Amino acid sequence: MANIKFDIEYEYGVISESSKGWKKELNLVSWNNNKAKYDIREWDEEHEKMGKGLTFTAEELKSLKEILNSMDI
Repeated sequence: MANIKFDIEYEYGVISESSKGWKKELNLVSWNNNKAKYDIREWDEEHEKMGKGLTFTAEELKSLKEILNSMDI
């Protein structure tokens, strides 16, 4: 597997934390020196290992926010 380069440009916050210490976070991440995208995934404490996640452009994140705001939960 090829090395993946990443740079967490901004940490927005922790969504949840597992019993093993991994945290599901919303961050702004640049992957392989590309333009940063909003990213939701689990990270270890040192941000060295990560789980699978989802990335969003600003427009996609705005759409997601509208959907979440419309939900009655």
